[in-house]
Amino acid sequence: MTYQLMATMASGLEAITAKELQQLGYETTTENGRVLFKGDLKDVVRTNLWLRSADRIKIILAEFKALSFEDLFQGIKAVPLEEYLPMNAQFPVTGRSVRSKLHSEPDIQGVTKKAMVERLASFYHRRTRFPETGARYLFDINITKDKARFTLDTTGDSLFKRGYRVEAGGAPIKENFAAALILLTNWHNDMPFSDPMCGSGTIPIEAALIGHNIAPGRLRKFAFEAFDWFDGQLLSDAKAQAETMIRQDPLTIYGSDIDQNMIQIAKVNASNAGVLHDIQFKQIAVKDLNIDEDDGVLVTNPPYGKRLKDAESARELYKELGQVFRPLKTWSKYILTSDLEFEHYFGAKATKRRKLYNGALRADYFQYWAQKH
Repeated sequence: MTYQLMATMASGLEAITAKELQQLGYETTTENGRVLFKGDLKDVVRTNLWLRSADRIKIILAEFKALSFEDLFQGIKAVPLEEYLPMNAQFPVTGRSVRSKLHSEPDIQGVTKKAMVERLASFYHRRTRFPETGARYLFDINITKDKARFTLDTTGDSLFKRGYRVEAGGAPIKENFAAALILLTNWHNDMPFSDPMCGSGTIPIEAALIGHNIAPGRLRKFAFEAFDWFDGQLLSDAKAQAETMIRQDPLTIYGSDIDQNMIQIAKVNASNAGVLHDIQFKQIAVKDLNIDEDDGVLVTNPPYGKRLKDAESARELYKELGQVFRPLKTWSKYILTSDLEFEHYFGAKATKRRKLYNGALRADYFQYWAQKH
């Protein structure tokens, strides 16, 4: 069976996820925060396993105009839910409304749930109560400009939860966001890569996974595994195939941080991800870094000080970054920060800057491209 599928991602990363899907062979349509494509259950497995920048994969079950609660009720009731839900299924509903006549989200969720129960009642011999003790199927109803879209989540915990991170420290960057930052660069696995403020190691680890073509979802579980209509062999086959696609090319990846404790955490995370031997971790301050390779790529997410004193020290750090990395003309530098004055302190205007959202926080990606030899 072919489904209308939808990958969701952080705002600003749509083009990255669309490109990932296209490289996997899918035709895509992009919306704000979503990329649509078609596929069967094999594709549900494949995209959950392989997409690096997405949050989750959903099956679109219905789309219809909803100007009234009656429209909403009938639209949901028309969906053949008995094909998806066993009698004991848990089926929580989340809901969102944007610029629509129906704007009360609790009521939208309530009406959706009621319509689902009525549909299932007619199939399961007039039962009006369901135990909801079985596997969990998470549904979402989104109404944007009066158009309702009803989806089933196949992912479970967001795809950023790769399964390798034990302890994060501070405010770590999410794994899928880190991967997207790397995919936005010109890095190839035969080039040196550096993150001089690597914290718990997420950016270098994601670089190593990309460099070896390791499927980012190989260590984790997915919601679809509990669906009673899902054939578990599909996931076993996809994981077995993914193992054959791992490349053993030698990588030159550096991760450093001023905090020895963070370096220890980074090493544990890298070990869990199976890439510890690919990353040279070192406890060192930015100002003491010495890089002697050419033609590399630097990606980093320096700390950003919200409080005044922290902001001052963060900006001192940006000056140090500039002093160390500006002279490296053959390196491309990519720095993510929510300090929009970054260029001033780094001491150079970016070749390009891209507006991204790290959660709800706007963070610009300042890109300094290498000079051609």
